Amino acid sequence: MSDRVFFSLAALTAILLIALAAVAPQGLGRRSPGPFGRPLAQPAPQSSAAAAAAAAQRAAAALAGLRSGQ
Repeated sequence: MSDRVFFSLAALTAILLIALAAVAPQGLGRRSPGPFGRPLAQPAPQSSAAAAAAAAQRAAAALAGLRSGQ
């Protein structure tokens, strides 16, 4: 394969990858612009009281596990 063909294909590939990166999502929660992508389905947030109670239960279970290991 001649250099002219190889470097032309390499440049075309680079341009296509840059164009793809311009329309791809950039992380969790970010949507693609324009006609790409679809609406995100996110879970409903927990109330802070329920989250605090769950954290307290996990901490108590962890402490119980540490105490039983001694």
